[in-house]
Amino acid sequence: MARKPARKSKSERKTPAAVPPRGTSDRAKATDALMELLAEHPFEDIGLAEVAGRAGIKLSALRAEFGSTLAIYGAHIKDIDNIVLDGGDADMAEEPPRERLFDVEMRRLEALAPYKEAVRSIMRSARRNPGLALALNAMAVRSQSWMLEAAGIGASGARGALRAQGAALMFGRVLNVWLDDDEDGVDAAMAALDRGLSSAARWDGFVGDLCSIPARFMRGSRRRRRPVDEGATEADAA
Repeated sequence: MARKPARKSKSERKTPAAVPPRGTSDRAKATDALMELLAEHPFEDIGLAEVAGRAGIKLSALRAEFGSTLAIYGAHIKDIDNIVLDGGDADMAEEPPRERLFDVEMRRLEALAPYKEAVRSIMRSARRNPGLALALNAMAVRSQSWMLEAAGIGASGARGALRAQGAALMFGRVLNVWLDDDEDGVDAAMAALDRGLSSAARWDGFVGDLCSIPARFMRGSRRRRRPVDEGATEADAA
């Protein structure tokens, strides 16, 4: 039996147009309300009272769930993570890591598609606000750690942290291409992601070489110390 192709065709990679129905919990209502407001206003102009009003919940109920508008946005990012993680394709398990990560990141773009204007808005605000940019980067790195794990690529330890940061920067560039593309499809974003993964593969090899240097140094250091240690033992014995 022929194996399913690793990548979907361009016609299959169309982005959904409609925003999903609102959730029923106060948490879901708040995240949905923030994303609606972001599509209309800059992030810095949105207050907690506006979010509560748009969500149709009391301010006290919003306070019970969140401490800031940034925390609400973080909850939305976590929801996107879960959508991607729940949507894994078992047929991708036999594909190379690059293809698996390509599929994961494309699922992420598809999950973000209903919120494209909100994403455009907050990225525009981040360019004006270094503090917001740093906070969004931290969220992106955390999310990309999960995306890497979903693709079967280790994201633990020092090398994993570098991978996650690199993936976050790469996906940020893909998002910019996606936001600049007015077409319904994601062909330009797919091409940008393909190029980004090629660069990431070279970078990961470079990082692997760097990570192996301390181990080689320590092994060489132990070999250099051993004759001295053995000589000291023999002198003590005499």
